[in-house]
Amino acid sequence: MDFGWASRLVHYMLCFQLNIKKKYELWSLVGADPVRFSLIEFEQLTGLNCEYIEHLENLRCEVTNEMASFWERIGVSVDAGPSSEQIIRALKRCQELSRDDRMRLGYLAIFSGFIEGRKYSSATRASLARLIMDLERFENYPWGRVAFKVLMDSLRAKDFTKSYTADGFIQVLQVWIYQALPELGANYENPLPNRPSPPLLAFKGGKGRKCFKDAISRQTRVINYVERNIEEIFPK
Repeated sequence: MDFGWASRLVHYMLCFQLNIKKKYELWSLVGADPVRFSLIEFEQLTGLNCEYIEHLENLRCEVTNEMASFWERIGVSVDAGPSSEQIIRALKRCQELSRDDRMRLGYLAIFSGFIEGRKYSSATRASLARLIMDLERFENYPWGRVAFKVLMDSLRAKDFTKSYTADGFIQVLQVWIYQALPELGANYENPLPNRPSPPLLAFKGGKGRKCFKDAISRQTRVINYVERNIEEIFPK
């Protein structure tokens, strides 16, 4: 995906945050209008599975001989989750792997690069990465909920007056801004033809030293939050 990451745009929006009590919601003030980023917006933007399950991040996967063998083939310790660096190294020799192992490697690249989104050389969580041995379970796991929690936990720990990096699927915040501030989005989002779905795939984004802080302050039209039907919140 060729996406232009606009770190300044996201940074300024984060600097406009309101101090709220809810741990997993982010509200930014644009002019006189508050704008929300929550699990609902994250799910709408990414299309990822965000269903609730118990023990979301505290899984117990038995280390089998098959698992140990696969971890060895991709050059990762069975006691740790793979880093992006290790995944990229393994991808260079993926022709040596079986079809299922290549699929596992591809999924782990998404897991390490976007779901956890840690530093290039940082290990991911083994408890979650080990799910890859059961491809069907891995494909149906609520990774959207995991990714959202990783991102929000990371942002809550940051001091935005200093230099910082954030873990998780940070690019989602840029697309959230495009959707929440349509006038700004029309000028900077670089939409793709026919607007693919989900919204995350509908924009090229844009880099550059633009005056995003002033642009955000000038917005006259704001979409405060994504509405959800009562039937979706409380299904029968």
